[in-house]
Amino acid sequence: MSGIAGRPAATERPGGILQVRVPLPFSLKWVNSYLLRDERGYALIDPGLHTAEAVAAWEAVMAEHAVDFGDIHTILLTHQHPDHYGLAGWFQQRSGAPVYLSAESHAYAQRLWGRDKGSAFAADLTALYALHGMPPEVAAELRPHLDGFVAKVEPQPEVRFIEAGETVRLAGLDWRTIDAPGHAGGQLCFYAPEKRWMICGDQVLPTITPNVSVVPGEDDRQLERFLTSLRELAAYEVELAFPGHREPFERFAERAEELAAHHERRLEDIVQMLLETPGSAYSLCMRLFGERIAGDAHHMRFAMSETLAHVFYLEQRERIGRSPQEKEITYIVKGKRDENR
Repeated sequence: MSGIAGRPAATERPGGILQVRVPLPFSLKWVNSYLLRDERGYALIDPGLHTAEAVAAWEAVMAEHAVDFGDIHTILLTHQHPDHYGLAGWFQQRSGAPVYLSAESHAYAQRLWGRDKGSAFAADLTALYALHGMPPEVAAELRPHLDGFVAKVEPQPEVRFIEAGETVRLAGLDWRTIDAPGHAGGQLCFYAPEKRWMICGDQVLPTITPNVSVVPGEDDRQLERFLTSLRELAAYEVELAFPGHREPFERFAERAEELAAHHERRLEDIVQMLLETPGSAYSLCMRLFGERIAGDAHHMRFAMSETLAHVFYLEQRERIGRSPQEKEITYIVKGKRDENR
């Protein structure tokens, strides 16, 4: 059966785990969903975005591997981002299985796709971006982009809460739930000490860097939370990690350390940019990401919110400060200036 980017649609992994590559309509190409088999049937982790292509892919994989909807007894979500959450309600309607998600993740999902379908969130987000220098014509593209996700996460699931520190039984193993904030508030990883396996969502990815974003209504210390989480996760003995994107991988602790080092470099790059030219977070965003995000609302949102996460981190550590302007906030480096200037 054909798959995505030259890879099969599904791959058998150790311990009765089936990795399913669910197609996505943007540059990531696919999200990993996992079916974990046990004596009762299957637990389903992160079913993907609700699109016609994703539904067709799931129907083909389930037919090939003789999985019926009634075989799915549990649906677990590592976090609330739409490429992981979107098909949860669709699967729940067909399987009758409970959907488990952290309370923090669920609260975020309700802000985006609940009663007002994200109207208040979109207004808050564009106001935050405008305060930090985003031009009105660029911000105007964000609302249609956000609205486009509503249909891709319906029907909404009825959820039960699961929190860090609990133990869940999957594929005949006990998995510890681990708080993994920074990429998404309320994200959970699942660790099986018997096998030294880690289901890590989007917290640690093998070949790409997880987005770390500041969004209105959440803790503005997302980068700090992410870096702290990476240090904590690196302490686990992991022989095989099952990520939300790309392929399962080894070297889990080393990869967590590489991601932390990437962000430390990014922080230093921003300081140097501000030494050269003070500016807004939007101007920094364009200097960091430039042509890669021009005209693309999806990537612009990720890039702008990630830039804010780094700027706020530096500000909280008093390495940079704000120079208030009439219409937007400009950042400058605090203390001694570059001696070569």
